[in-house]
Amino acid sequence: MTEVVSEPTYFDSGKFLHRSDAVVFNGVVYVSGIKSPNKQISVSGQTVDILAEIDRRLAEVGTDKSRLLSATIWMHDVVRDVAELNAVWNEWLTPGRRPARSCVQATLQGGSAVEIAVITAV
Repeated sequence: MTEVVSEPTYFDSGKFLHRSDAVVFNGVVYVSGIKSPNKQISVSGQTVDILAEIDRRLAEVGTDKSRLLSATIWMHDVVRDVAELNAVWNEWLTPGRRPARSCVQATLQGGSAVEIAVITAV
């Protein structure tokens, strides 16, 4: 696992000039919002893509989804799609380790149906 430090550590794929993929500070990992690269697939398909990327980013910094603290989920149409998202989300979660979560409706960039950001302990 990543050690607790007083200076933030930035994990950056180099794809974006305006943000990091994750930042670790004082034992907490802040993962930026993730959208599926495939906007043509279903909400559940986009959610699977996003959760796989969350798993990858957490592994890169030395932790995993069992240490989730918080999740923020933005959806294009919460009322219509939240049950579909929840089916994938609930299957993905580590049993007994449900994070605090907010799920809100928003206009998302690039035609995405879902975007998810998480905060996790190291």
